Amino acid sequence: MEKLNTIFFGTPDIAVPFLELTRELTNIKLVVTQADKPRGRGMEITPCPVKKRAADLGLPVLSPEKLKDSFDAISAVPFDVGIVVAYGKIFRPNFIALPKYGLINVHFSLLPQLRGAAPVQQALIQGLEKTGVSTFWIQEGMDDGPLFLQKELPILPQDNAKTLFEKLVPLGLEALKETIARLESGEICRLPQQGTPSAAPMLEKEDALLRPQELDALSLHNRVRGLACGPKPKVPCVLNGICDWLQVLRTEPDMQTNSSAPAGTVLRIERGRGILVKCKEGCIWLCEVQPAGKKPMPAEAFANGRQIHITDCIFVSL
Repeated sequence: MEKLNTIFFGTPDIAVPFLELTRELTNIKLVVTQADKPRGRGMEITPCPVKKRAADLGLPVLSPEKLKDSFDAISAVPFDVGIVVAYGKIFRPNFIALPKYGLINVHFSLLPQLRGAAPVQQALIQGLEKTGVSTFWIQEGMDDGPLFLQKELPILPQDNAKTLFEKLVPLGLEALKETIARLESGEICRLPQQGTPSAAPMLEKEDALLRPQELDALSLHNRVRGLACGPKPKVPCVLNGICDWLQVLRTEPDMQTNSSAPAGTVLRIERGRGILVKCKEGCIWLCEVQPAGKKPMPAEAFANGRQIHITDCIFVSL
């Protein structure tokens, strides 16, 4: 059976295994990534992970600042289908119309749930019990094109964004492999999305604010789970009148402890457990934290080092 001719669109680390699979299963005519950007502490201009891997594989690469600037170069390449994984740019109708079949996107949710840039993180923040992977045809709207196929995955109580990504990537590769095989056999699926759409917007710094005065313990716990990988926005933390920055890495909700103390109050500090903080409803254990410029540590070690005491107020609204 003759292989499909493809163009691969992708940018970050998570897209690299999908590039490798696409190369294995198809004839990649071109790889398109976002433009080189300043990265790392030195902020040196550096190619993205997909561009680096494509160069290693000897594949031709385009990295336009604006996708429209590369229209002529891309339109000169005949291809059957575009494979899109975490590319990060919007496709206009003239690009969507270029390939013989269209552009297929691998998206980490069960569309129409969690349309947008952060479906894995938002699945956890929103407290969902299942998620999955969708391959779908890109059209002008945000992740609203017809589906090719979907694969489900349960979200376990102990999952965070890191562990969920680790499960979803192999599932996504399986979905892409099946999609390509069915395309090669002439099976073109275009199934309408069904159900009520929901959004998965890109995470902002505000999303990292843990505000026990405004949220219940389970909502705070889910927010920490959703922020467990990728860029780690530090949480403003006020202790004894001094503002510091802190990344909360692991928590446990406690809906049993009753206290009349104001939300944000430190109720207990226990070795092997952490710092217990009162929330709007329930309490939450801060188990593992990472102060700015330091390594992750048990929360009680942070409490000892910063001389946090019971009745102190932590994580006030800013």
